[in-house]
Amino acid sequence: MTTDQLYQELNYVDHSRANRLKYANLMIGQPDLIPKLLEILFMVDDKVSCRAAWVFEFMCGEKLEEIIPHLDTFTDNIHKVHLDPAVRPVAKICEYISKAYYSKEDNSIKHALKTKHKEKIVEACFDWMINDEKIAPKAYSMNTLYLFGQDIDWIHPELAIILERDFQMQSSGFKARAKHILKKIKAS
Repeated sequence: MTTDQLYQELNYVDHSRANRLKYANLMIGQPDLIPKLLEILFMVDDKVSCRAAWVFEFMCGEKLEEIIPHLDTFTDNIHKVHLDPAVRPVAKICEYISKAYYSKEDNSIKHALKTKHKEKIVEACFDWMINDEKIAPKAYSMNTLYLFGQDIDWIHPELAIILERDFQMQSSGFKARAKHILKKIKAS
């Protein structure tokens, strides 16, 4: 399948879980399509990029290790994503990566994730925290930053400042997550 054919195929992706799972399984079954999916995902001004992001998120949710050969491409480009329906799944993938990295079980993400990848994820997450994003990307970013802050000492103080500053202006969902993260920061 060419990039153009995949682009056309992504027009059939909708919000249904079954549909996104179908395309995620297609990527897992044909990993040679993943670079093409990422190429479309990072056409950041195109609405189809959002559909590519949904599929990529579902693929990572099913089989996160499929991202490993593409960590450079993913982390080099996440800061470009700006359409709301694409930011949420990209932020979720960052959370998947951070959770795998800090998991008690040994896994391939722990061995593949390099300092440069972490730095780019942290940078993108802080951008999502300070920009006018919806609650979901902010919530995923809070969690990701909290986890990476266990090893990178400057993250927790910066995250706490942002959470405390934005607390009164945000939704109840933001406040609940922020309280939880602030409590964990203070305990550590």
